[in-house]
Amino acid sequence: MTREEKSQVIQDLTAQLADTNTIYLADISGLDAITTSNLRRACFKADVQLAVVKNTLLEKAMEASDKDFGELPEVLKGNTSLMIAEAANAPAKVIKEFRKKSDKPLLKGAYVEEAVYVGDDQLDALVNIKSREELIGDIIGLLQSPAKNVVSALQSGGSKLSGILKTLSEK
Repeated sequence: MTREEKSQVIQDLTAQLADTNTIYLADISGLDAITTSNLRRACFKADVQLAVVKNTLLEKAMEASDKDFGELPEVLKGNTSLMIAEAANAPAKVIKEFRKKSDKPLLKGAYVEEAVYVGDDQLDALVNIKSREELIGDIIGLLQSPAKNVVSALQSGGSKLSGILKTLSEK
């Protein structure tokens, strides 16, 4: 790879890192071609971009980026795959689901909404992160709950009152 090609790859990676808030680094070494193809399909279905990158180029792109990746450049050893998604927990779910059949991919680290997670032991925490849409749905549900309780109390109170009046009128 020539120097110009490397600088172009670094610029592309820097642009990708700047455009997203969800970046996962995984180790998929040792997977055969069929398993790797299945992983790529699973990523595609979950709207996750999967790309194998050179560690030195990714490290330089992280340095050039405005974001603080904390300890992530330190985990760039061995084979590294970059997983980028809109939903914060989508790559973690893909990894967890895929590991039911295989012992790979291993999570090296993740950058999610300015938080840095390092190590494979963080996978369960990343799976449990709620997406923006899920949080909005939870908030709307919480806001609607008191209103629903008031309406149902008024409706049930009205039927009780009408029942009492009907009983008294019949007597």
